[in-house]
Amino acid sequence: MTRRFDDLTDAVLAGTPVGPDEAIDVLRATDEELLAVVTAAARLRRKHFGNTVKVNYLVNLKSGLCPEDCHYCSQRLGSRADILKYSWLGPAEAVEQAAAGLRGGATRICMVSSGRGPTDRDVDRVARVVGALKEEHPDVEVCACLGLLKDGQAERLRDAGVDAYNHNLNTAESHHDHIVTSHTYADRVDTVTRAVDAGLSPCSGLIAGLGESDEQLVEALFALRELGADSIPVNFLMPFDGTPLEGTWELTPGRCLRILAMARMVCPDKEIRIAGGREMHLRSLQGLALHVANSIFLGDYLTSEGQAAEADLELIRDNGFVVLGADASAHGPDGRSPAGHDPAKRRRGAGTDLPANA
Repeated sequence: MTRRFDDLTDAVLAGTPVGPDEAIDVLRATDEELLAVVTAAARLRRKHFGNTVKVNYLVNLKSGLCPEDCHYCSQRLGSRADILKYSWLGPAEAVEQAAAGLRGGATRICMVSSGRGPTDRDVDRVARVVGALKEEHPDVEVCACLGLLKDGQAERLRDAGVDAYNHNLNTAESHHDHIVTSHTYADRVDTVTRAVDAGLSPCSGLIAGLGESDEQLVEALFALRELGADSIPVNFLMPFDGTPLEGTWELTPGRCLRILAMARMVCPDKEIRIAGGREMHLRSLQGLALHVANSIFLGDYLTSEGQAAEADLELIRDNGFVVLGADASAHGPDGRSPAGHDPAKRRRGAGTDLPANA
């Protein structure tokens, strides 16, 4: 039965795109078929990206205080989520934050601000930050994520040195109005199109776990394929307390793997990024997910903390991958830091007055 997933990969490698019914089939694979699905998708990942993982780093230039009503977002209008709220970082602090990500192995810096979309003054702010960053780190890729764009703004960002623009579709058109009403699905498509027309690399993805059906997940991925997204962040809903989706929990680690595998099958040669929520939802299967996806965010997200950055890098090394653009000589032959690791000494359970770790 599981041979059909290998056959699907063979067809993709031969130039036949996956259709909607086949994508649904991947999403509905049984638990017994899960490894077969991952193995089939991994062949496409290896074909196009080898053993590399692209590391991205987020800098939240402006946090909270957003007038939009996206139900999933901790920064939304009316959110009671206990998150950091601040206005624009100054250029020096923004560059300092970006440099920390670069030191950790990132090759792309994603500069994000909350809000419906940037004013022309906001575009000028971002342009100054990008100029200062590229003066110190000329080879860095910069992706801006500032919301809905107006006439001429994508071109100004391009001229300032921005390489890519992120604006996620987030969900299928048929589901969009269930999760946000302050802007339309067409608004989002328009912004991605503006970025493409300006020569910026389009970065656009989705959020899984918003109450969408299998068919709507497939609809969203096919829309991203049609738009020509170069990189596709796959987020898994983090149901912040104080938001309309508080307490929503639809995802399992296996479900997340199937979603990533479906994305790889539909968009075999595109950067598939495991984005927000991977620690929460993939949990112990994060490493297996790297055999399907080829990109992650390092460290923290916009308003939530990720696992330790060093744990992210260990995750990459331990699964036989290398950071894209990294100096291989920085680590020993087994991919580990040459520093020693003294095991943590047991101080609980038998022989102590403390509870056992069970």
